[in-house]
Amino acid sequence: MAVASFIGNTIELYDFFIYGMAAALVLDDVFFPNLSPLNSTLASFSTYAVAFLARPIGSVVFGHFGDRVGRKSVLVASLLLMGLSTVMVGLLPGYATLGSWAPALLVLLRFLQGIGIGGEWGGAVLLAVEHAPRGRRGLYAAFPQLGPPVGFSAATGVFWLMSASLDEAAFASWGWRVPFLLSFLLVAVGLVVRLKISETPVFERSVAQRTVSKAPMAELLRRHPRELLLGAGAMAIVYTLFYSSMTYGLSYTTTVLGMPRNTMLALSLVACVFLAAAIWLSATRSDTAGRRKLVLMGCGLAVVWGLLLFPLLDTGQPVVMAVAMGGAVFCVGVTSGPMGAYMPELFPARVRYSGASLSYNLGGVLGGAVSPLVVPRLQSAFGSASVGWYISAMALISLLCVRALPETRERELD
Repeated sequence: MAVASFIGNTIELYDFFIYGMAAALVLDDVFFPNLSPLNSTLASFSTYAVAFLARPIGSVVFGHFGDRVGRKSVLVASLLLMGLSTVMVGLLPGYATLGSWAPALLVLLRFLQGIGIGGEWGGAVLLAVEHAPRGRRGLYAAFPQLGPPVGFSAATGVFWLMSASLDEAAFASWGWRVPFLLSFLLVAVGLVVRLKISETPVFERSVAQRTVSKAPMAELLRRHPRELLLGAGAMAIVYTLFYSSMTYGLSYTTTVLGMPRNTMLALSLVACVFLAAAIWLSATRSDTAGRRKLVLMGCGLAVVWGLLLFPLLDTGQPVVMAVAMGGAVFCVGVTSGPMGAYMPELFPARVRYSGASLSYNLGGVLGGAVSPLVVPRLQSAFGSASVGWYISAMALISLLCVRALPETRERELD
């Protein structure tokens, strides 16, 4: 089950991340060619942010059915929605063909992607955690948590291959579309895997005991608002730091600093090794050291690294830049690794899908929707150092939220 949750989550996050890559490299020219460089970048990343605004909606919709009908069927639906929306982005004509309809349809497809991914994470981690034996939930949850670095690596690798093998005109014309179209094959693989999985024993027990909630979202908001909001605040730095270093960082280094695109894509792949290692170490260690302790450690590291990230990137030295990006995503990994077990353990089975998903994705709004709107403006108006202060401030907020949450490692999953 852990492997099945890893495969599905990786495919969906590949779909999600290729959009971020395209937004950093080419979407501004294809869909917003008449804007100034700053405004076209903002417009491109605003479409990136739309998905984060949609993710809580996906959490509400898929969370309701995940808590009422079951984890398995919801995961199949989320994969289909995400995959088909991604393929349609790859087929969508640009501004030169459709005019203003092109960016409007792009926003719609990105919104649908957000709905799909909003229901994915909660189901994937519940599939792993609710099958895990007590004392090994961190280990089992580490597998779906590896979806982001593997999905990001796959997205980066495909973009690097297309960029390296095509000239600038071919890449801008059709090469950037290939990663989106490949999603069709990946979704087919994911569906085969997910249709074979079984429902979790925790949910089956809830059905047998007739304890399934009739209105899980209403119950969640009425009985568990504190855990919901603090969990969202805890997740904010994960998205903020990942976006700032790996998505905006790619745009900043290639446009403002003038670094070669292929160099930065290669450095992104190197950074993903740091992210995967940190997730695995932190997630598995949380079974003995506790979730809360390790998440606090990750937030504390992020407070410091936020101030170092852009000064290191500004050196323009590839080795130093690799350290900057690798260190940033290492902080992300230490923080996010235990979250696969920590978030589900905060909520009872009746509202677990809704609670874990909505908390996780509200954190995405704070870090992944707000940051694309704030970071480019900060850099343009006050320089790259201001972005570092913003990252550190978000890390401090997340740290305070985690301090207000309890340790959950010993909790039973009722």
